[in-house]
Amino acid sequence: MPLFRTRSAAIFGIEALPIDVEVDMYPSGSARDFVTVGMPDTAVRESRERIKSALINSGFGYPSKSVTINLAPANVRKEGAGFDLPMAMGILGAMGTVRASDRHMLVGELSLDGSVRAVRGVLPVAACARKLGIPSLIVPRENAAEAAVVEGVSVFGITHLSEAVGLLTNPERFAPQPAGARAAGDAGKSDLDYADVKGQTIVKRALEVAAAGGHNLLMVGPPGSGKTMLARRLPSILPPLTFDEALETTKIHSVAGVLPKDAGLLQIRPFRSPHHTVSDAGMIGGGAGSPRPGEASLAHNGVLFLDELPEFPRNVLEVLRQPLEEGSVTIARSNMSLSFPSRFMLVAAMNPCPCGFHGDATRECRCTGGIIQRYLGKISGPLLDRIDLHIEVPAVPIQELRAKENGASSAEMRERVMRARQVQAQRGSYNAHIASRDLRRVCQLDDASERTLEMAIRRMGLSARGHDRILKVARTIADLHGLEAIAAKHIAEAVQYRSLDRSYWG
Repeated sequence: MPLFRTRSAAIFGIEALPIDVEVDMYPSGSARDFVTVGMPDTAVRESRERIKSALINSGFGYPSKSVTINLAPANVRKEGAGFDLPMAMGILGAMGTVRASDRHMLVGELSLDGSVRAVRGVLPVAACARKLGIPSLIVPRENAAEAAVVEGVSVFGITHLSEAVGLLTNPERFAPQPAGARAAGDAGKSDLDYADVKGQTIVKRALEVAAAGGHNLLMVGPPGSGKTMLARRLPSILPPLTFDEALETTKIHSVAGVLPKDAGLLQIRPFRSPHHTVSDAGMIGGGAGSPRPGEASLAHNGVLFLDELPEFPRNVLEVLRQPLEEGSVTIARSNMSLSFPSRFMLVAAMNPCPCGFHGDATRECRCTGGIIQRYLGKISGPLLDRIDLHIEVPAVPIQELRAKENGASSAEMRERVMRARQVQAQRGSYNAHIASRDLRRVCQLDDASERTLEMAIRRMGLSARGHDRILKVARTIADLHGLEAIAAKHIAEAVQYRSLDRSYWG
């Protein structure tokens, strides 16, 4: 039998690499052989048994010959069960059941009865097919909506191996998945609302400033003051995802295998809240074999919320320095180096001490000075320096808690945030990401503002990074007020957001 080739793809980072699946059959001795070469991992090697059973149980039979399958290029490691479908179709092609065609790329896992199961990373595979000019992509039915987001590729969702055979033999009988489209209107809005939060006017203001400029924020307050409630409503005031942001975010979730079934583009900005027992690999990505994205990348274009910040291991917090500074994570292995985008807003919450009541006027703190210092010492100075706003969240007085009036709603706050971000988009980047070389041009100060900034830096002993972050926050405050010039009052408010850490850590 002549050699038969099908097309597939392997995932590396958030991109897909084209893979040629070459199948050859030749007479064997008394035993049937099935060999897979080309650096397959365990899941790929085990596909031998799945493919045999799927072919037999689907009524296609299995050849009484030796089968050799080469996954090319051979110097790249192949992982996952997504190669089941193209390998099975290659065997059927070598048997003469289907005709050869370079118009199709295939990916999918096979069950023993021939049904096709969903796999991760289909969106990057669809993008790879479009880049190569392959017009047709055959994927599991549950992944079809995700793949159809990519224009220029006809996506066919199947549930059984026999459907894939029908597609290759009689393609005119099958209709492709309708092209994916973004939901219109309020699809990107959250169900949570800041109108539900009583009091905390100052904290809401700080959250609005953080959202408007994409700044990182730390909240310090006693248990029950509403820190988690406030943080979880932050996505409700963030602008909707742009198409490019949604595409990149969906790619990451697809590769990580956490995209909901039958989902197209993600519409709501991600909100990730890992438990404090997370490992450093779980936070920034990694794992055995090809590294997968971690929580920092899953929060890309959204919010990473770390509740009870001092409870996280010191090494886990320190690995966040690179994504906070660069907006990406680079994971190096002996045979590869991958980068995952990780441009997120860090929102952290913590108690002022282990018992939570240090500085509380109504409840007595049981912690000694040494215990408090050890607790606060778990947060390093360099990490604190990368957090733009530090805000105290006091307990809500009973009068405010029982008040009938609600504060500002998320819709009102979101409108102001979007106006400020539109101004920043015209400059080329959000304020939190202004490059140092552009800082003087974007954040011009008058004499009064210069004096206010100089006095604050001398009094607080701020670092060069702290200086830059005060300017960026002040720029955001001015944008919220629709002003081109940064005034002294904007600098003063930005400095106020940097003073809390000196109260505790200073």
